[in-house]
Amino acid sequence: MSHATRPLEQGNVRANGVDFHYLACGTGPLALCVHGFPDSAHTYRYLLPALADAGFRAVAPFLRGFAPTSVPADARYDMKTIGDDFNALHGALGGDGESVLISHDWGAVAAYAALIDQPQNWRRTVISNIPPMPVFGQVAFTYEQLKRFFYIWFFQMDCAEEVLKANDFAMLDGLWADWSPGYDASFDLAQTKACLRDPAHLDAALGYYRTVFNPRLHGTAAYGARQAQVWGQALTMPTLYFHGLRDGCVAITPELAKEIPACFGPGSRVELIPDAGHFLLVEKPELVNPQIVEFLRAR
Repeated sequence: MSHATRPLEQGNVRANGVDFHYLACGTGPLALCVHGFPDSAHTYRYLLPALADAGFRAVAPFLRGFAPTSVPADARYDMKTIGDDFNALHGALGGDGESVLISHDWGAVAAYAALIDQPQNWRRTVISNIPPMPVFGQVAFTYEQLKRFFYIWFFQMDCAEEVLKANDFAMLDGLWADWSPGYDASFDLAQTKACLRDPAHLDAALGYYRTVFNPRLHGTAAYGARQAQVWGQALTMPTLYFHGLRDGCVAITPELAKEIPACFGPGSRVELIPDAGHFLLVEKPELVNPQIVEFLRAR
């Protein structure tokens, strides 16, 4: 299947003490597109041109620690800090009150933090496959979801780096196959592996999990209250939420999805994609891109 394309620029910008590398195209209000794990800025290769054609300056940075973005000297990977990255990128890239934020996976969790902390920066937002904390909390510790989250607990182990690197990061091949069944992820996996081959960058990517799911803290009352403060409050801006119903990473039911709009601002909506998995931006660009563009252009 062919998709509309236009050349993507590459650039660098410093924000919040990190040297960010990014892909971009177009001119106009900033549309910041942030990825998760195990993927990269290339996840937005279909959406960036669509946003540019719609009159946006579409920018997809590689998150802190994901090469070629630098490994932060402070080694901080908590969601508040990563959300601060997004708001700092807003300023460094010339964003204003017309800017929009598009996010997926880890990018989505940190986007909640950014949107709550500085809502004036973002007119509208699109979030994929990580529901807001009040809904996420209802599924995170179910038996079925704990099985899906096996990799999170494994990543706490000291041997995780060596196992991940084995056989050309074969574990990442397995995660993509489980999370987006039937999708040919060969291009995406090559880009992701390039981000993580250097040991310092792989350690950074695991730092996200080791910070947020620290076994010594996770589940305590104080830690829960902190997480609720960072990304558990309702958003104020219109939000378009996507979730693939074949998502092998985070599964929600259509019934539970009905609770999601209450966590967002007026004019928000939820779109469930029956035949898409976790990486729906590359699985179904012909379906989701027009909806994203229409939503972000609305007033």
